[in-house]
Amino acid sequence: MKTSSRRTDTAAQREITAVCRHRPACPSVESADREAAHPVVHHPEQGWSLLCNGILLFEDTGELLPDGQIIVPHRPLGSGRVVTAAQRRPARDAA
Repeated sequence: MKTSSRRTDTAAQREITAVCRHRPACPSVESADREAAHPVVHHPEQGWSLLCNGILLFEDTGELLPDGQIIVPHRPLGSGRVVTAAQRRPARDAA
């Protein structure tokens, strides 16, 4: 008999969510602002953080949700403008 190691219920999510003792509580995994949860473990040298709601957040904005779902990186568009805005512009001649 072969048994599945994958959990079909949300018990794992409930266990992780119970870690959050913040008031107001951190956003849930299903929430649109889920990345705003407090980091529980932070490893910038490895490029990841574990958030209070159980999300593994990577520095490239990718995510691994507690149920194993992968969220691809979602960097903001138009980041080239940030570089342009930070460049020094030549001074204009005073007329």
